[in-house]
This record gives sequence, C-alpha cells and structure tokens, in this order.
Amino acid sequence: GEHVKPFTPEKAKEIIMSLQQPAIFCNMVCDWPSRHWNATHLSEVLRGKQMRFRMGMKSISTVPQFETTCSYVEATLEEFLSWNCDYSSLSGPFRDYDHSKFWAYADYKYFISLFEDKTDIFQDVKWSDFGFPGRNGRESTLWIGSLGSHTPCHLDSYGCNLVFQVQGRKRWHLFPPEDTPLLYPTRIPYEESSVFSKINVVNPDLKRFPEFRKAQRHTVTLSPGQVLFVPRHWWHYVESIDPVTVSINSWIELEEDHLARVEEAITRMLVCALKTAENPQNTRAWLNPTEVEETSHEVNCHYLNGAVSALFDHYRTSKVRETQALGTNTEPTKEEELNVNSHMGQTYSQNSTKGAVKPETASPFGPGLVPVTQRSEEQYSEGGGGLFECDGKDLDDKDGEQIGKLHCARRHQMISHSEDAIMEQIASNRTTAPSKTFISTDDLLDCLVNPQVTRIVAQLLIQGRMCCHLF
Repeated sequence: GEHVKPFTPEKAKEIIMSLQQPAIFCNMVCDWPSRHWNATHLSEVLRGKQMRFRMGMKSISTVPQFETTCSYVEATLEEFLSWNCDYSSLSGPFRDYDHSKFWAYADYKYFISLFEDKTDIFQDVKWSDFGFPGRNGRESTLWIGSLGSHTPCHLDSYGCNLVFQVQGRKRWHLFPPEDTPLLYPTRIPYEESSVFSKINVVNPDLKRFPEFRKAQRHTVTLSPGQVLFVPRHWWHYVESIDPVTVSINSWIELEEDHLARVEEAITRMLVCALKTAENPQNTRAWLNPTEVEETSHEVNCHYLNGAVSALFDHYRTSKVRETQALGTNTEPTKEEELNVNSHMGQTYSQNSTKGAVKPETASPFGPGLVPVTQRSEEQYSEGGGGLFECDGKDLDDKDGEQIGKLHCARRHQMISHSEDAIMEQIASNRTTAPSKTFISTDDLLDCLVNPQVTRIVAQLLIQGRMCCHLF
C-alpha cells in the first residue's frame, strides 16, 4: 500500500518551529526523486560541469582546518569520482593530491547556480513535506565529499537547518547555544553567516581551551534517507565517514533573523575595518573563501543601514498585520513603536526556551522522530584526542518513549545577557599562556565582536535610531 509518512506537513512544521534540540526525521523522504541522487547519478546529470572542491589534509592536528588554510581545485564530478574511487588517476586536476593524504569536498553548492540550465530538477526536493509550501531545490544547497571531508565547528547566524542525507554517512557533533563561551568563538576567518570555534572538537587542545571540558556534546551518525533538524544557533562539526557522501540542506528563515542581520552588519564593519587596516594587501588570510562581496567601509555602511531599515520595516509591517487581525486601528501608536527595541531585545531570551518541549506536552519523539542525545562517556587526554565512534544505534529505539522523557524538559536558559556573563565569556576566550603579552588585532576582535557584545551594540544602535527612523 501507499507509504504513510509519520508527520503531516503541518505537524512537521510545528515540530521544527517549536523544538529546540536536534532531532532526526525518519521515513519522510521515501518518495522524493532526489533520494536517488548518488554521486554517480549526479555526475551524469552534471556531465562536464566544473565545480570547486576544497582540498584538506587527513591530519590529527589540534588546530581546526579552516577553509582559509585549504587548497581548491576546479573539477567535474567524473574527475572527482575517478580520483576518489580508483586512486589511479595521475593526471587531471587532482594529480597533485595523494588520495591517502587528502580529502575533497564540493560544499555550499547552491542549486540555483549548479542546475541553472536544469531548473526542472528543483522539484525533486520537496521541503513542502515539512510544512514549507513551495520550498524545493531552489532554496537548497548540495554537498559532495570524500572520506574525512568536514566543516570546522561553527554556528549559523541565521535560521535553522534541515539536512537530508542522500548517500553515505556523516557524523555530526553538536553543542547547544548556551555552550557558546565553552567553544571559544571567533570571527576569524570572517564569514557573514558563520561564527567559528577555535577548537578542533574531535581532537581538542584542552590545555589551551580548558573550558571545553564542560561542553555538552551531542552526536549522531546521519544515514541515507534521514533528515536532521538543527535548531537555531546550535554549534556543529560535520565529517564524512564513508568513501562518498551526498547531502542536501535548506536553511529555514526565522523571525529572529531580522535582528541577527543587524548584529552581523556590525560585526562585518568592525572586522573588515580592523583587518583591512592591518594588512590592506592580504584579505585572503582572514576572509573566508565563501565571502565574495566587497568589503569596503562604504559598502559595509550601506549594508548596516539596510539591515536596520529592514528590521524597522519588518516590525512596522508586523504591527499593522497584528492590529488588522484584531480589528483595531491599523497604525501603530507612538507608545507601541517605542517598544520596538524591547520587543526585539526579547527575541534572544525567548529563543533560549522557545522550542523546548514543555513537560505537560505530549512528546513528539517516536519511530518517526528521534532526538540527538548527549554523550557523557567521552574521555580526553591532556594533549587532545578523545574522538569516539557513534554508529547511529541511538536511532534504533522503537517507541522513543524513554529517550523522549530525557529530553522533554526545558533546556537551560542561554547564558545571561548581564555584564558579568559578557565579561566571563570574554575572559574564557583568552589563551592560558602567561608569557603571551602581545595583543593582536584578532585578540581585540574576539572581544569587540563577541556574540554577546554585538547583541548589546545592536540593541543600543536600534534604540538610538528609533525616533528618527519611525517618526
């Protein structure tokens, strides 16, 4: 008979917009044509299409392998498969990369660019099954990697994430937003939408980053046919653990993104100003390769003003809709407009508990939705190490009842926005070497664009511009 999916689109969206912990959706994509998009199939669809592969070292260093330290190769999928599968290719774009020492990753490949002359293929991805009508491949990104390919630990500034695993398996290491101080955040390399961790979370240097011991690591091995939900601001490190992996993802926009864009514009202006002044001739040393927009001060000022204007426009429109729905005056009062700052400022404190499944609410977990659990058995040596296996057995629980009970309580509140909490987080970013007295530009930026600091700066900026912008 016809396969019945465990959740209707409406219920799936309700879960996505309310749950605040990572979870695996099972049996939701069995009828998607993209279920069969393995790398061989895609190489035929994209025959002759050049794409950029990021080349990284298969190493066990305690230092994260950021994208700025990788090499890049322009190649077709056929050439990638030849290099990756038979190891015999001594010519072509991969000839300088020994397969035993390097991995390759075609990451962040937006469908709209990759399949620009094959737009019908967008319909093979049906995010509408998760409650987002009309959302398909047009709003999606493709990832193809070899064994060992990975993204360094980071959080996404905007939205939440749905990730569909098509071929091979990927291991995900996730950490909740309240662990941000323990992950030692940095904006170098700079990318507008990403905050990176200074730590290689699979081989951490605990002498330099001792607070990481307290981090709440959640792990899962994502297998073909499964869809991972990554809530807003959850840190994640993702690695391919099979010879070839193919994934499709889509970032879902959230209400909180409007304020986040102001914070990101502030960060962009400060990072670009200081780093460009430090070395005008070498932006590649600090600018992530995915960041291709112009970084001049004039452009960044325009970007900041646009983000602030968009936030006020969104708030004004929201208030009009709200008053229309209530059948009252459609024009916001001055008192209501003056509350815009407090309204936007509450976004983050509300988001810290928003999505936690309330104890009195029936657990959504079961065969169709399995929570990603925290691992407590991890042991580290002083010099790093501690990588452990996760074979996905946590997805085998039939009814999910016991797992659900462990994760239905409200999550801890995110770190307080008080000055004490900010100072504690800034202090945690300092290295422990007492002999290091030189303060670099990066050290200063770690304080100036600390996520907690930019949040307060954004709120002060909004408050200062309220009257002249709204009236």
